[in-house]
Amino acid sequence: MRIGLLGGTFNPIHCGHLHIAEAVWRNCNLDQVWFIPTATPPHKELAGAISFIHRLAMVEAALTTYPQFYSCDVEGKRGGISYSVETLQELRNIYPQHEFYFIMGFDSFQEIATWKNYPQLFEFAHIVVTARPGFSGSLQETLPVAIADRFCYDSDSKNLLFDNGFSLTSVAYTNHDVSSTEIRQKLAKQLDLIEQVPTAVIDYIRANQLYL
Repeated sequence: MRIGLLGGTFNPIHCGHLHIAEAVWRNCNLDQVWFIPTATPPHKELAGAISFIHRLAMVEAALTTYPQFYSCDVEGKRGGISYSVETLQELRNIYPQHEFYFIMGFDSFQEIATWKNYPQLFEFAHIVVTARPGFSGSLQETLPVAIADRFCYDSDSKNLLFDNGFSLTSVAYTNHDVSSTEIRQKLAKQLDLIEQVPTAVIDYIRANQLYL
């Protein structure tokens, strides 16, 4: 199967995450998208000290009405700092029959050279970079110099191809201005979030008294 992989702290998961996953699922003709909550993020502190168990449960609550979306607890089971390259390698070893599409935002892609063993990311999966419609960034120009010459442009697919055949492509998604930081602030003030967070997630947050 063709599987999209969307990682993040999901602290909490919100409708913006779901819109991104749906855009990639449709544009890349994927069978499924797996949401992978981070155990310990390598580049930032986890705001609010919300446990992995709670964040995974919120993801599962958000996905109940999306039969093509699944939660994946691989990083929680592994523990420690959640490096994407280790997750991709582990999933490739466990599921060699699947074709993986690693989803990341353009802002993260611009900083990919700071990621652990980043060239290996392109050896384990296709890379899908998401951005709002009309973004002006160029994937080819943003590639780190150290690996740029390992890519070529494929006129048939209109994608950049790594020297092993995996693609680097971009997908635009509907502008949905929402961030987990903003949502945490609104939760603390008990403001309305009905259009930004799935109802099942709001119910879970209130039942467990999170973000107060």
